[in-house]
Amino acid sequence: MKIADLITWFEDWANPAWCESWDNCGWQVEPGILQESARVLVCLTPTLAVMEEAIASHANLIFAHHPLIFAPPKSFRVGEAIADMVRLAFLHNIGIYSAHTNFDQVQDGTADVLAQILELKDATPIVPTQNGLGYGRVGTIEPVMTLKDLLAVIHSRLAPKNLLVSPSADLQQEISRIAVLGGSGASYISAVVKTGATAYLTSDCKFHQFQESRDRNLILIDAGHYATERPACDRLVQKLRYLNLDWVNLSDRDEDFRQFFP
Repeated sequence: MKIADLITWFEDWANPAWCESWDNCGWQVEPGILQESARVLVCLTPTLAVMEEAIASHANLIFAHHPLIFAPPKSFRVGEAIADMVRLAFLHNIGIYSAHTNFDQVQDGTADVLAQILELKDATPIVPTQNGLGYGRVGTIEPVMTLKDLLAVIHSRLAPKNLLVSPSADLQQEISRIAVLGGSGASYISAVVKTGATAYLTSDCKFHQFQESRDRNLILIDAGHYATERPACDRLVQKLRYLNLDWVNLSDRDEDFRQFFP
């Protein structure tokens, strides 16, 4: 399959026009590769380590969730990560494409995959956008489990480096309705409360957002940005393999930028 056809297939599923105004979805670097047969390296974040992996793998497309460029750069200088990524992309004829907030909304996108991993029943968007799509997912879990068991399931299935949990949470409290949103989801706390969810799995939550959740009787669970979004990248690789591309793989140089000391 040519890269142009691959992108058409993807954008029929997750249109970049759906991305938020602050976002930058779609082509980040397109060095004239649209008619080439697709060799795709999928990653969460496009970094120099991922670029080196793409070069070594003879990939011609880095398909990333996070954009390489969020805001228009004012300059490109050697030694700066974005400038070096762009230089290497043109030098080695490797495109960089991003699917961010458009990918967050769709079926089998970041939130939907989290809901599937936790086996949520009757999952619907926390904030609907269009045609049954939207940000986050909320659903029920059967049979009902304790918070302690839910945290064990999250540890087992997402393998986060660490879990942050509301300090007043009762580990024996029974949980039946859960909300999930991959990546930075603290701004959706008010919307989650309205869904009637007892627990909310997301990431990048601050001190006062844990306070807000506690005060609103919502158990906030922060599993980290990487652990909550990386599974959707893996699912994307599985979907791309059905397209019979020349080559597609999930990056093993993707990084979780948070480290926890014992």
